[in-house]
Amino acid sequence: MKNRILITCPKGIAPILGEEIRALGLPVNAEIAAGVETIGSMLDCMKLNLHIRTGHRVLFFIKEFSASTPQNFYQGIKRIRWEDLIPETEYVSVSSSVDNPCIQNTQFANQKCKDAIMDRMRESCGRRPDSGPDKTGVAVFVYWKGSNCRVYLDTSGEPLARRGYRKIPFKAPMQETLAAAVILSTGWRGKGNFLNPMCGSGTLGIEAALIGLDKAPGLLRTNFAFMHLRDFRRAEWNALRQEARRKSKKGFEGKMILTDLDPKAVRAAQQNALTAGVDHLMTFGVCDYLETPVPADGGIIVINPEYGERLGVVKELETVYEGMGNFFKRRCNGYTGYIFTGNPDLAKKVGLKTSRRLIFFSSRIECRLLEYKLYEGSRKVSQNQNKDDQ
Repeated sequence: MKNRILITCPKGIAPILGEEIRALGLPVNAEIAAGVETIGSMLDCMKLNLHIRTGHRVLFFIKEFSASTPQNFYQGIKRIRWEDLIPETEYVSVSSSVDNPCIQNTQFANQKCKDAIMDRMRESCGRRPDSGPDKTGVAVFVYWKGSNCRVYLDTSGEPLARRGYRKIPFKAPMQETLAAAVILSTGWRGKGNFLNPMCGSGTLGIEAALIGLDKAPGLLRTNFAFMHLRDFRRAEWNALRQEARRKSKKGFEGKMILTDLDPKAVRAAQQNALTAGVDHLMTFGVCDYLETPVPADGGIIVINPEYGERLGVVKELETVYEGMGNFFKRRCNGYTGYIFTGNPDLAKKVGLKTSRRLIFFSSRIECRLLEYKLYEGSRKVSQNQNKDDQ
């Protein structure tokens, strides 16, 4: 049975997610600020969960109804044939997005939905499933705005950003889905060198390696919510995984170099890359970003420096941003350089003309991915020109 499928994503990433969905042979029916809608079957949901890099959750539409009060809501949920969807021996969690004047707390809506599901299951099956907040079993998502209520099966459970490889996060790491969107935006697909100074826990490098290998990110996970549904077809899922493994490459052209000044960060990056199965493709180094080895045959360089939230830190970081511009200009001819930052004032200190400026959001912080074409003779531009470009 085919139905609407909503894939959620970080704000601003929907166009990139849309391209991923089209590449899987599915249509893009609509793009919203933080999601893309397509149409497909539960098999398509499994395929999306396996292959999508920039999405958070794959939501399979079940029912839409009108509900202006909590009692209307309860009755609408209870009318759904949950016994056809959920084994009575399973564990069920509910999450929601609610904008209704009768509801002051989304937890109330979650509990009301749970009550309706459990009451229906008890009456139909003679027993009710266990329930709670963990996304380890069947997951239900409810969108309730005004009187409009839409009910979905969350086929992902835990967000797809949780690939399973980041065992040592180290400080404030970039989310995996955002990192994948950044890499996809650079156009890097495994040809040419990939350099990542200030690598932190290695998320950008690992996502780049997975993209370069064309390795499905879902291969790293052992549990998805769709596995707990009554009609889960394990043979079809195993076939999808086997096909994904068959299409994965063994390696790629060019060198991948990750460096950081902090030895703890490099150790974290190495361990995470090992868990992801891509450590053998990388060279790690403990050094200042200025000392990062730069092979002569070109590629891309991606740096995700600190943004600075306190004035004193910002002043200290001005030298770092100026240094990145000099590093690009003096050592990286033939490369395309990228700086991901949430501080536009600091970005001006780089002192190079941008060729592109892409907007992303890291949590609620509006960020920019700044692209620099580093040709021979790249030069520092005037302050007025730089202000226009940043």
